Amino acid sequence: MKKGILAAFVAALALTAEIYAQTNDTGNMETKERIYGSVFPRGEKLPEMFAKYFTGQAYLARLTRDEALNCPVSNVTFEPGCRNNWHSHTGGQLLVAVSGRGYYQAKGEPARELLPGDVVEIGPGVVHWHGAAPDSWFSHLAVETNPQTNRNTWLEPVDDAQYAAATAPAAAVVPQLGAEALRNRAELFSGDASGLGATDPELIEIFDNFAFGEVAGYGDLDTPTRMMCILASCIAAQGQAEFRTMLAGALNAGVTPVEAKEVLYQAVPYVGMAKVLDFVHIANDVLVTRGVALPLEGQSTTSPGTRFERGLAVQKAIFGAGHIDALREAAPEGQKHIQDYLSMNCFGDFVTRGGLDARTRELLTFSMLLTLGGCEPQLKGHIRGNLNLRNDKRTLLTVITQLLPYVGYPRSLNAIACLNEVAPGRE
Repeated sequence: MKKGILAAFVAALALTAEIYAQTNDTGNMETKERIYGSVFPRGEKLPEMFAKYFTGQAYLARLTRDEALNCPVSNVTFEPGCRNNWHSHTGGQLLVAVSGRGYYQAKGEPARELLPGDVVEIGPGVVHWHGAAPDSWFSHLAVETNPQTNRNTWLEPVDDAQYAAATAPAAAVVPQLGAEALRNRAELFSGDASGLGATDPELIEIFDNFAFGEVAGYGDLDTPTRMMCILASCIAAQGQAEFRTMLAGALNAGVTPVEAKEVLYQAVPYVGMAKVLDFVHIANDVLVTRGVALPLEGQSTTSPGTRFERGLAVQKAIFGAGHIDALREAAPEGQKHIQDYLSMNCFGDFVTRGGLDARTRELLTFSMLLTLGGCEPQLKGHIRGNLNLRNDKRTLLTVITQLLPYVGYPRSLNAIACLNEVAPGRE
């Protein structure tokens, strides 16, 4: 409510200022527009009785004249670096910033930067100062409150050291990373890959120390495999910004363009083309920026005539012939086409491709399914597939651990529960 009243008040004053400018000194209007960009008149230099309480040049334009209204309002303009002395008002004061950039500081408190539209409510007796930034003109409306009894008490000047300290840019907060996090990050990225170090240093400090320090140090996955699992998880989680960042890191860590593209292709039958398409475009953009010519060398190993046979053979090699035969036999007559699609499309078209071996593809599938959530039956099936391909329980636990910072605890714990159910007590 206060802001609405003040906004209306300022708007009314602005209209008054425009009328004043149009009917009075047009030359002065042109000067103020060019110097400090305010709609209010700059006015005249402060008379000596007030100027002695200012460091630098200030100007005063009285905006209200009718004393019966009991609301004196003036526009005060400060040249760059100008400020008034420490002082107080027995009846308080309102300041409404209208142009440029300035500062206000109450005694014993941090300085506050003022931009157009900011309002400062100064209570009776509060010792304070206000003025322009070192590199900007500044103008504010000064509204005298309780004018019948309001008296100023002028104190000592704001010296150069006080002013410099008050107007100095805030020191940047730099995330404090441990040695392991710094080492692992340096292997993947140059500088602040996320761009959040300046705006969210505490978040980056927590996340990077955890993801690149503690988590990255768990298990014995090589860096390229770890990064490919993270890429697969980002696709399933629809984390486009993180995928772009991690793809750059993966390529820096030795993942080849073909391997990066095969992570994407492997995702299509498990995540769906609607969710993968945007990531293909992101990858293409990253690769072209790095000078990689597209399209890459083809990795397909099947033809329309061999895709079913080859896909079925890969299914049986991963999950066991008896298991696959039993699934196909148990499928209702009207649903057998889905089992055929699994063999010839999911496995025949995609899993048989070159560029990645079957063990790595199963780790990627495991990463995507645990990230998707709601796929626990399929996740358990692919845990068995991974174990059959000699990706043991510790390897799968390592993958879950590496993905924990990106997928969160609930889905990580669900994946661990599935792992313990399929492989109880095994390491």
